[in-house]
Amino acid sequence: MIRYLFRKIGYSLAVMVGIVVVVFFLFNILPVDPARMTQGQRSDVQSLEAVRKEFGLDKPLSVQFAYYLNDLSPIGLHERTAEQKERYGYVQLFPVSKTHAVCLKWPYLRRSYQTHKEVAALLMDVIPNTLALAVLAMLIAIVLGVLLGVLSAVHQNTWVDRFAVGFSVLGISAPSFFAGIIIAWLFGFVLSHYTGLNMTGSLYSYDPFKGEVITWRNIILPAFTLGLRPLAIIVQLTRSSMLEVLNQDYIRTARAKGLSENAIVYRHALPNALNPVITAIANWFASLLAGSFFVEYVFGYNGLGKVTVDALEMSDFPVIIGSILFIAFIFVVINILVDMIYVWIDPRVKFD
Repeated sequence: MIRYLFRKIGYSLAVMVGIVVVVFFLFNILPVDPARMTQGQRSDVQSLEAVRKEFGLDKPLSVQFAYYLNDLSPIGLHERTAEQKERYGYVQLFPVSKTHAVCLKWPYLRRSYQTHKEVAALLMDVIPNTLALAVLAMLIAIVLGVLLGVLSAVHQNTWVDRFAVGFSVLGISAPSFFAGIIIAWLFGFVLSHYTGLNMTGSLYSYDPFKGEVITWRNIILPAFTLGLRPLAIIVQLTRSSMLEVLNQDYIRTARAKGLSENAIVYRHALPNALNPVITAIANWFASLLAGSFFVEYVFGYNGLGKVTVDALEMSDFPVIIGSILFIAFIFVVINILVDMIYVWIDPRVKFD
């Protein structure tokens, strides 16, 4: 298993490098001048050149990419100055000249073109909001999805089954941005007097007496919207897997021994039907971080998605690339964790 884990980590690093190459050149070959976006259309040539020099945009694209890789790498070559040490927070491994040394550090995502703030700090301010949204959305999807899937399989060909299948088809078919608009309008506007929910709002709001406070009701509608599609997928996967397991010989043997139906369903059938569901849950959790872009924008929820969309509008490439790399990293980590969970859930799974 250790050998398999190291092999997976190696593949994952190769994937991350490939993603860095693609997103860097994709956004830097666009016919957009970030310097002009920060200074405005009427800015003078001297101001534009100063901004390009400050962010290294005056260098050839290949040189910019080499510098960016050096910034992202946990082991990089940097100047031995107090300014560089403060910026990168590195630990010097060994010097290579009087002015440069090979250093150990955290990946550096650079600074925002628009705000001049560190991209890592900008993302860390909103990532907890997006993680809270994704976790709640996934909990809603898991609880309702597994419950509806089990009920649908146990009560096959009844109104319960037809309702669960119809709901799952509707959830898969509805795009997130469309479902978000309908849910926000219906529950946040038309029925807001009964639900007490708002059409828009972030997890944190400002109270003039208490300062910044958590407003949990603002997360309910975006979480349900974000969890709608994985909920539908989990319903169908649980239903089909449960129907297959319920027809196995050991289930018939358990019934012949006189076990209660609840014991058969929840102690014997459900644990053995969870493998495909676990795969969907793990993959969808990572997808929710990417899918939150539209949902957060529709609900005005201050998270990773909204910050990225705002950065796209302003051509703030360091923020865009940083958020994409963070989501890719989450995908890679979850993919490795899923393989580990397989062995814990099903000991029959072996590593090659």
